[in-house]
Amino acid sequence: MIGLDTNVLVRYIAQDDSKQSPKATRLIESLTVDAPGYVSIVSVVELVWVLTGCYALTRSGICEVLETLLRTKEIIVANADILWKAVRLFKEGKADFADCLIERSANEAGCNHTATFDRDAARHCGMQLIE
Repeated sequence: MIGLDTNVLVRYIAQDDSKQSPKATRLIESLTVDAPGYVSIVSVVELVWVLTGCYALTRSGICEVLETLLRTKEIIVANADILWKAVRLFKEGKADFADCLIERSANEAGCNHTATFDRDAARHCGMQLIE
């Protein structure tokens, strides 16, 4: 198994760097079910942040990237079950992806609710506002 950093994923997805993109492509396309790549939750959050902020990918575009990543048999995504739930929550509304992931992770851990000062997170992804 090979860990994949966010920048490798970005170069592969964006195909925007003449030197790094072909290297990322070779690496990712060489992965197999028996010798997969591994993507951490931190890399997923960074990926969403970069694709949104630097590449102006839409919510539906982000969901498409994440769903493809989660479905790829040659890549193991940490806590994939929680990420699927966060993607569904993100897809349904207006919440920030990181907030969706925080809320779904807390829910999976057995929390009654997730406390926040973020009004948008409370309004859009089910966190409980502290007032």
